[in-house]
Amino acid sequence: MKKTLKVGFWEYIARIILKNRITILGIILALTIFLGFQWRNLAMTYTEANLLPQKHIVNKQYQDFLNKFGEEGNLVVIGFNDKTFFTPKAYAAWNELMMGLKNSKEVELVVSLNDLKKLQKDTIAEKFELVPLIDQTQTKDAAYLETIKKELFNKLPFYEGLLFNKQSGSIRAAVYVNKKIINTAARKTFIIENLIPKIEKFENASGINLRVSGMPYIRTINAENMKGEIGFFIGAALLITSLIFFFFFRSFRATFISICILLIGVVWSFGTLGLFHYKITILTAIIPPLIIVIGITNCIFLINKYQQEIKTHNNQARALQRVISKIGVSTLMTNLTTAAGFATFMITGNDLLFEFGLVTSINVITVYLLTLMIVPIVYSFMDVPKEKHLYHLSKTYLSAVLNWVEYAVRHNRRIIYTIYGLLMVFSIIGVSKMQVSGSLIGEMPKSASFLRTLFSSKKNLMGLCLWK
Repeated sequence: MKKTLKVGFWEYIARIILKNRITILGIILALTIFLGFQWRNLAMTYTEANLLPQKHIVNKQYQDFLNKFGEEGNLVVIGFNDKTFFTPKAYAAWNELMMGLKNSKEVELVVSLNDLKKLQKDTIAEKFELVPLIDQTQTKDAAYLETIKKELFNKLPFYEGLLFNKQSGSIRAAVYVNKKIINTAARKTFIIENLIPKIEKFENASGINLRVSGMPYIRTINAENMKGEIGFFIGAALLITSLIFFFFFRSFRATFISICILLIGVVWSFGTLGLFHYKITILTAIIPPLIIVIGITNCIFLINKYQQEIKTHNNQARALQRVISKIGVSTLMTNLTTAAGFATFMITGNDLLFEFGLVTSINVITVYLLTLMIVPIVYSFMDVPKEKHLYHLSKTYLSAVLNWVEYAVRHNRRIIYTIYGLLMVFSIIGVSKMQVSGSLIGEMPKSASFLRTLFSSKKNLMGLCLWK
């Protein structure tokens, strides 16, 4: 009796979907347009990933620190190692760079060679006084700059390790950004539209390559790289899943339908983020590729069942109804368990994980509903698949693989247990060798050009670049 009611319910759902095809497609189109407009609310995050619960003792201590001392990651370091710096042309370009940064409203303080002081003996007053190291009126004299270089590296050890390194000959400047803009969009504007153009102008004028480091710079450039990676991963996920799909079905029509569904799923996932006004973080950025992978599985189940039904009785109406009533319930259970798994992140007490779990679980269900409705509706407007579209169902290589797996399970249990036992031991050894890293740059691609710049800065300045 329970089975009859269950089948009857899904047959009722199938009739609703097939009898209201135009209305359902209209609703889907309207929702897609609406969620597409929510993209205007999307923005990249301007803070580092914090995966601890808000009530965790470490988070509380860090928040107390911020309340007392304010934002701490506001230092940008600019360094170089070039013997041609102490020349009138290069120094003039450096001076212009430093003055330009000092005059920027986003900058609180700049400390560089231009600001250094030295002790000078006043024999008349019998005291020492602080005077500028560099007399700006003489910086056009190459001989004068050469004496400044010797004095800096040989007579001012106080500044060694702060603004220069005697052993490597490296020099740096410290730029302290306004703490109020560190976690806002103004930080990106300053780094991308102000700092980087000024640095490029200096490099073109002097021929000296600068190295840049510091938390504001790293976070901003990493966020910009993440934007490109989002598009790359979405494109790669679409390409790979589409190729695998086409390899099995050998149908451009079925592949095109699936791609359209997946693209709608991507629009909805980003639209959900915008609707909730959530930032794009390192976690929420992977939601669209996840939806693509999950959605293509639903498409495979539904389309394969439809083609099998057509091959069995060649009745399109019955085939579409059975696709919804038979496959709908099984895919519902798999998608519900997947959504529930992601929803567990919502109970961790962390805002970042909560947002990821909520948006992912919602979109897993929505992409299921999209495939359940769009696939039968679109095929209902098409002709019954021809024999060439069903040819892949008669191929035996998949059946051969499944038969081999079944035979191995039945007759080679000891071998299977042994292999899985060895894999378990290998996995335990691997887990024991895992290390916890608190480095921000550890999550960034080692091939990134700006990351090579950071390592170069650290090597040349011997720890002068203060990132955390």
